[in-house]
Amino acid sequence: MASETDKDDNGLLAMRGRSQCVPADPAAEHSPATLAAGAVLWRDKKIALIHRPHYDDWSLPKGKVDPGESLAVTARREILEETGLEVRLGSLLGKVTYPVRSRTKVVYYWNAEVLGGEFKKNSEVDELRWVTVEEARELLSYKLDRKVLDKAAKRQPTTTRIIYVRHARAHDRRNWAGDDNKRPLDRKGRRQAEALAQMIAGFYPTKVYSAKPDRCVATAEPIARELGVKVKVDREFGDAAENPRARFDELLTPGVKVVVSQGDTMPKIIAQLAAESGLDVGEPKVKKAGVWVLSFNKNKLKSADYLVSPLPLK
Repeated sequence: MASETDKDDNGLLAMRGRSQCVPADPAAEHSPATLAAGAVLWRDKKIALIHRPHYDDWSLPKGKVDPGESLAVTARREILEETGLEVRLGSLLGKVTYPVRSRTKVVYYWNAEVLGGEFKKNSEVDELRWVTVEEARELLSYKLDRKVLDKAAKRQPTTTRIIYVRHARAHDRRNWAGDDNKRPLDRKGRRQAEALAQMIAGFYPTKVYSAKPDRCVATAEPIARELGVKVKVDREFGDAAENPRARFDELLTPGVKVVVSQGDTMPKIIAQLAAESGLDVGEPKVKKAGVWVLSFNKNKLKSADYLVSPLPLK
């Protein structure tokens, strides 16, 4: 029988605070690392635990990154493969690390809402149970998983989520003689835009908004195409806006929305929202194609998670 006893004996939890980050290279500080992603699955105030016959344990759904994936894409795929359930990703809980032979296992966890699907026994999972948080604490095989669960329970609930995206990389301004609003995405930017569409799909947004510059619209279009919606273009979401905060606040109604914006506007709005809610995000960084997942309850920011890059990890 396989074992993951090192998960408790030598595992570490990095989940402090309500603002988490997935760096561009999550494996860098743990080399050699094995990257994985999973989630705490919620339905009607209960969570799903899985039994893995290979380990004879009860744990949270998770799995390793496949080629061509970001961590958010991995979490959604692995949950579907192990449980048969389609989920909407929510707030990022953080990560756990523990040794597995000569490598370090690095697992990022999200909170996630179950939207549908049905469990069927498979080669990895032979049973799934819906349990209360208290029952889950008793059933889980690892102390480290119980700590993840405790963090997840604290991060519930939210009513509104804004997926706040900086446009992908465009051609260099210094080499562009025309109208700056017409400056297009470069080759890497087009790759970033397609990767954003795959990553953001797991949050199941229903509306996509964009600032007016072509590079913003070109970033938003693959996302909208993946979701089957149209992009709503509005200059008030970009650096040319007269009152970008007022326009942003109009979106704080229940649901999940995407806003593609620019590098001057985004840090200011994120900093304002965080200060008003007593949330420590430091000095918000926003790299091109970077994503801030902003979760609200009654118009108050509850968590702010930064996904630095949508590009595949391998």
